[in-house]
Amino acid sequence: MNDKLEDLSFTYFPENYRWSHGLLIGLNMAPWGGAEIGEINRIGLRLRKCVGDDEAWFQEWSREARSVEERGRKRIRDGQTASGAQYLQRASAYYHVGERFLQPKSREGLDAYMRGVECFRDAAKFIRRPRVEHVEIPYEGTSLPALYVHAESQNKAGKMPAVVFFDGLDITKEIQYFKGVSDLVARGIACLIVDGPGNGESIRFRGLYLRHDTEHYATPVFDYLASRPEIDPNRIGVMAISLGGYYAPRAAAFEQRYACCLAWGAQWDYQKIWRDRFDRLARADTPSLSVAAQHISWVLNATSQDDVIKRLEPFKLVGVVQKITCPFLMLHGEGDEQIPLNEAQKCFDAVGSKQKTMKIFTREEGGYHHCQIDNQSICSAYMWDWLEQVLQPSR
Repeated sequence: MNDKLEDLSFTYFPENYRWSHGLLIGLNMAPWGGAEIGEINRIGLRLRKCVGDDEAWFQEWSREARSVEERGRKRIRDGQTASGAQYLQRASAYYHVGERFLQPKSREGLDAYMRGVECFRDAAKFIRRPRVEHVEIPYEGTSLPALYVHAESQNKAGKMPAVVFFDGLDITKEIQYFKGVSDLVARGIACLIVDGPGNGESIRFRGLYLRHDTEHYATPVFDYLASRPEIDPNRIGVMAISLGGYYAPRAAAFEQRYACCLAWGAQWDYQKIWRDRFDRLARADTPSLSVAAQHISWVLNATSQDDVIKRLEPFKLVGVVQKITCPFLMLHGEGDEQIPLNEAQKCFDAVGSKQKTMKIFTREEGGYHHCQIDNQSICSAYMWDWLEQVLQPSR
């Protein structure tokens, strides 16, 4: 993409990619009840004098979250449960967006994160459509926390398809819910949003670090869904966002019971990506990152940059995606500053599926930044159309 072209995306903090990206995560939840634009604007205005101060970021998002939470809980106490639940959903999202940048993690930050989990859990008690169930998936002597979002059945037989939705490097299941999942389940496709190892509650409270062999947890997740009486085990897909462009293809390659695979953002050689990022940081040339650089060390339980690079050695899809046989969709933005388009193309070209599609969102249409952060709605519509076509909820 020509760097001289005007950036058409909403850029709240032009001098700081990470902060602008983070604020967009918040704004993009608005269509699905995860944010109110006016509330986020108040946060942004308070932060404009301290851009880059991640402690200030945390404090201001938490401040707004607490205010919204208190109003929501008062409404519930007063019997206004529907509106109160809406407030709690927004509070949950604000707590989690605020905590993402904290490194190292702090007691205060983890407490705020858990308040976000509890706000979402309490909201789910009062929201009738869609119905959200908090579930635990047995794994490695413990369990993986997940949100099971019930589908509205589109057929007389009662059995319905489902999709597993894994996080990325730094997103949480509660944030993922506000990426249009309610629209997906309205089409008759259930959704299981999972905090896998290295993500969300799994790393913060259960000590489950990121691992390269995604199938190790993607298989028990599949088994859990297949055991539910309303789910058709022959129509369970897998998808993931951002670094999930590694997770989902790896899962589909080695757990071939998955009926389709959706990579929302591409990966190819994640070790190379971080080697390049560390090289740029050493030159004081700040790379485009969605979280603080220390985050990768934390999720890998690494002790140094060299240790990070060593642990990332197996995070490569060469020789892996060739094994994929199910229908496959990859989404990527032509102006993605985190993962170059040529890396996405390498991965897509290598995918073994005979039924594969690559959708590149352009500057002209929107959605041309990382994981379509500049236009979430057109991306979600495209993904859900494809899943509906492949998983056929009406049959």
